[in-house]
Amino acid sequence: MEFQKDNTFVSGRLKSVTFAVKGAIKLVTTEHSIIVQFSIAIIMTIAGFYFNITRTEWLFQTLAIGLVMSIEGLNTAVEKTADFIHPNYHERIGFIKDIAAGAVFFAALTAVAIGFIIYIPKFL
Repeated sequence: MEFQKDNTFVSGRLKSVTFAVKGAIKLVTTEHSIIVQFSIAIIMTIAGFYFNITRTEWLFQTLAIGLVMSIEGLNTAVEKTADFIHPNYHERIGFIKDIAAGAVFFAALTAVAIGFIIYIPKFL
């Protein structure tokens, strides 16, 4: 069966959204790192409601959650692609995977900083 692109605007976009939702569900249900990040996102959302954070704080918190989840998803895609191309250990593949993981690290550090800025004053 050959893939045929749907060139109609509405049905093409609907199919794209369907693929995106399926991908998000696959990430959240199968990938351990995403499951952890998603769990933290739920906890932070509950904390936001509990501490009644401001609209601006919600914006930053939502952005941080989205950033980490997105970069984690891209990291997973890079890792899966690298493993598909070269299933055995290879130094260059390891380097590529380390760089992708580093991007997640930067996103996570940013999210932690945003979390500290929002929540430390609530405890003081």
